[in-house]
Amino acid sequence: MDITLVLGDNPGPYTGAGNNTYLISGKTPTLVDAATGKASHLDALAAALGSAELTQVLVTHAHPDHAEGCEPIAARWPKAVFRKMPWPERDDRQSVEFQPIADGELIPVGDGVLTTVHTPGHAPDHLCFFDEKDGTVFCADLVVLGSSVVIPISRGGSLTQYLESLRRVRDLSPTRMLPAHGPVIDAPGPVIDGYLKHRQRREDQIVDVLRAGVRQPDAIVERLYQGIRAELRLLARESVLAHLIKLQDEGRVRVDGEEWALS
Repeated sequence: MDITLVLGDNPGPYTGAGNNTYLISGKTPTLVDAATGKASHLDALAAALGSAELTQVLVTHAHPDHAEGCEPIAARWPKAVFRKMPWPERDDRQSVEFQPIADGELIPVGDGVLTTVHTPGHAPDHLCFFDEKDGTVFCADLVVLGSSVVIPISRGGSLTQYLESLRRVRDLSPTRMLPAHGPVIDAPGPVIDGYLKHRQRREDQIVDVLRAGVRQPDAIVERLYQGIRAELRLLARESVLAHLIKLQDEGRVRVDGEEWALS
């Protein structure tokens, strides 16, 4: 596939250097993710398109840094179709009409085809798109090289589903992953294995802290994320809660109000 990286130009504490969007050129010009609608992103997209007309936008999930650019893109390319897996509670925040796509669907893009792979966990509607021909996965927020992915438990996240999604994509044996943040991942297998090991280590740490008598999520954050920047503290708490809820679902911990303890 003929793929061009088009930077979203929206750096921030939650987005790092900003979002990556990907233009797939050819018979069906397709953009993977919409970023946030910055004029610089739209201009870069127009330059990458040249004389071609944008046909469709595949939105990997409804988080704002992936979907807020839909309306500005629709205004500039009114013939473009917007497609994503439904998340009704979030989709109505955008003014465009999304055509629904489902797990396993084959979508013509550029001069090829992508397979939709439902990968919930970071968000309930999270999708990856897999080019079976060359092994490329557009992996959105499933994996970010050199960092971890937040599981926002208060906004539809699920650590159990996220771990299952990591294993599902690993089992596809991809040759490379194109993430929504950060550089290309040229060795997906070891990176995904590293993610799974990291989550297991974090779970073990949380169990150890609970065993030591630390009962509240904020106190667990204090113990495990020493020196964390203030703007990332809420995300750390979300991550701790995601682990605690996974352990609760497995019957390994119990909760009474804000107090968590081993079962």
